Amino acid sequence: MQSRYFTINEHPQGLPTRELFQLEALELPALADGEVLIRNSWLSVDPYMRGRMDGVTTYIEPFTLGEPLDGAAVGEVIESRSARFNAGDKVRHMGGWRDIAQLPAEQVEPLPEFDVPEQAYLGVLGMPGTTAWVGLNVIADMQDGDNVLVSAASGAVGSLAVQLAKAKGGTVVGIAGDQHKLDWLESKGIKAVSYKGKNARELSAALKEACPEGFDVYYENVGGDCLEAALDNLRVGARIAVCGMIARYNDDAPAAGPGNLAMLLIRRARMQGFIVFDHWEHHVDFVNEFGPRVASGEIDYQETVMNGLESLPDAFLGLFSGGNQGKMLVKL
Repeated sequence: MQSRYFTINEHPQGLPTRELFQLEALELPALADGEVLIRNSWLSVDPYMRGRMDGVTTYIEPFTLGEPLDGAAVGEVIESRSARFNAGDKVRHMGGWRDIAQLPAEQVEPLPEFDVPEQAYLGVLGMPGTTAWVGLNVIADMQDGDNVLVSAASGAVGSLAVQLAKAKGGTVVGIAGDQHKLDWLESKGIKAVSYKGKNARELSAALKEACPEGFDVYYENVGGDCLEAALDNLRVGARIAVCGMIARYNDDAPAAGPGNLAMLLIRRARMQGFIVFDHWEHHVDFVNEFGPRVASGEIDYQETVMNGLESLPDAFLGLFSGGNQGKMLVKL
């Protein structure tokens, strides 16, 4: 059995180019005891993967040059030498960026049995959904009636965060770019603010207009001007959950921080970064609670789908140009 996979052979400087990614092939050995062979059907690309390309250990090990990249994937077991799985089982695992994955069974989990498309377990019922829930409820301690601001509010995490926040009854404002993303937010009862063509001061004024009383919670996915504008619009006792700072992921030199960090002191606010894997004990509870709500259509989720293994690098790079609405996926 042959596996085709992507690798990189150098560490990128700034925004990676399409040429960084090399499609290679490998003849897989016979399965060892305890291993499974999986034909992937859906692959995930996520912003955190950019940091893994730099060769530096952060909260996760970097990619190894010349070795297959990896990430979340959903697929079907086609051969098993493990008592845990049979051929035909649908599973989720981290052997992505390839069409065929050969993995130890302990690195594979069966898909839950909710009436949802299987790729939902890479998005709304996967890491992005759990990240949205943890950031709001565990890190930011969101309360009923809180006013909530979310940046990258039409992305995989942000689009779920605004819906979870809206259910709490306060004013919810989402920052996005393209008009169709702003329109989607408005259709969900979210006040939408565009960042395009605005500097931090102008974005701050737009947020003030959208929610004059200010925000109790800010869910941070972007950094840069979004963070500076948000700091200007905090209420006393506000909480900021820092999920990501995608505006900085491709910087090749140190960037100046917000010039108004004193607002944390003035508003007696708390700002905390988090990594969802540190709180993964909440994942099962999250899926059990929200699986039925997704299946019933109560939770709306967006997907941007590209087709074919060859499209993986383009899907990944699209994350940094606003090319996705909701979860970016590749269908094989």
